Amino acid sequence: MPKPYPLEFRVDFVAVVRKGKTLLNPIAKGFRISQVFLHKLDEETDAEGGQRQGLTEADRKELREANRRIRPSEQGSEVLRRAALRVRVS
Repeated sequence: MPKPYPLEFRVDFVAVVRKGKTLLNPIAKGFRISQVFLHKLDEETDAEGGQRQGLTEADRKELREANRRIRPSEQGSEVLRRAALRVRVS
């Protein structure tokens, strides 16, 4: 799923928030986004910079890829489990 805002735009959001001269609500209203989104961007930027614990973009990408590889195996296991239950019942 593509990001709704380009990276440069997101970096500008965080810069405005970190200046701290204005409140979050007017900034959010000015950009027509939620305060929660601005707060999340701030946290993500800290995680990317190593200033806060959390998943970096590379970590999230790796996790998504791992889940894509694991999901078919789990589905196959579920099919086999259900088939084994039907054999026992019959």
